[in-house]
Amino acid sequence: MAKFSDCITEKQQAFIENQHMFFVATCPIEDTGSINLSPKGLDCFRVLSPNKVAYLDLTGSGNETAAHVTQNGRITFMFCAFQGPPNILRLYGKGRSVLPDSKEWSTLINLFTPLPGARQLIVADVYKTQDSCGFAVPFMSFEGNRDQLTNWAEKMGADKIKAYQHQKNATSIDGIEAPLQK
Repeated sequence: MAKFSDCITEKQQAFIENQHMFFVATCPIEDTGSINLSPKGLDCFRVLSPNKVAYLDLTGSGNETAAHVTQNGRITFMFCAFQGPPNILRLYGKGRSVLPDSKEWSTLINLFTPLPGARQLIVADVYKTQDSCGFAVPFMSFEGNRDQLTNWAEKMGADKIKAYQHQKNATSIDGIEAPLQK
């Protein structure tokens, strides 16, 4: 049976810190808009407090999460145990984008490992968590992180990354504006 909490417990935080990947889901306000579900890896997720989390968002092919949370804030994170005892943990929250030119960025960025292509932080106030069984989640072994995204961003350099963001990441696939650093 699922167990709910109104904050991230110490046990849940330890579980989060031991996961190599997580999923983030968002959706636009419109019923016809595309729901976004993205897998995330690397060392980019932090529990800031029992009711606040953040992850370092890297430049990629889209910017759905930022567009959706700017529009309505709705966000869900999911962590699955691929090793050890079965568990699925969901964090339900209200998210927002924090851009590199903001005061909040300079406060939070030091909590993260520097990664090339960092685009923004997604910060979420968590109002509910849910642990569920995860009995059908398969066992999988972690072999290592892929380096293609960080190598690509490093090779591009800051100026080309910013131009790419403005060309490819300014709107969601449904045309919702996404925040970008000027």
